[in-house]
Amino acid sequence: MYFSLLPSIQYDKKPISYPFSESDYIIATNFFRRYQINPDIFGYATFYDTYTVQDGVKIEEIAQNYYGSVLYDWIIILTNNLINPAFAFPLDSYTLNKFIEEKYGSEAYNIHHYETIEIKSTQKIDNIPITVLEGGKIVDSNFHTNTFTYWNGSEYINVNPGSASKAITNYDYEIQENEKKREVYILKQGFSNRFIEEFKRNSLYSDSGSFISKRLKQTRI
Repeated sequence: MYFSLLPSIQYDKKPISYPFSESDYIIATNFFRRYQINPDIFGYATFYDTYTVQDGVKIEEIAQNYYGSVLYDWIIILTNNLINPAFAFPLDSYTLNKFIEEKYGSEAYNIHHYETIEIKSTQKIDNIPITVLEGGKIVDSNFHTNTFTYWNGSEYINVNPGSASKAITNYDYEIQENEKKREVYILKQGFSNRFIEEFKRNSLYSDSGSFISKRLKQTRI
């Protein structure tokens, strides 16, 4: 369905002959014309649902459940700006382990990087402990092997080396990256028809030197 909504391009074959004739041109779907949803839409929870993808679930299955047809899988692809849908969803445990093994070999458990561990102060604002170190930030080995010091409002607190950050192995890193793929945005059914109409409008060509019609323009290879 997605490709039927895309406009076409008419390009001339080479070497071209003179005078030009209809047979000198080939018409093809313009695969390079890509519509990207405005990221601001994700600031409005009324437009979408968040969906946690389980192992083995495919985009077509979600499209069937939400929109009643696997042909609407492209809505999910576009609303999440998925470049390669085949690798957009999380791998199952077996496939992921095989991928890590093939990618890293004997270095699978070598250190990939270090990440901070969240630390909260006993000092509070509005009865809420102050976060003095946000977790999940990438740091270097010097940070990991040195003492982390912060002001607690009345005194300096020293955190022992290795207690303010942790080592992330190549294996851990790939697990984390795989988990990031679990949450996708699903445009709610009430907005899907509007989205399709907007996509159709944005797929049309505007009048220009190469303009033939709203769904066809000429170009050269």
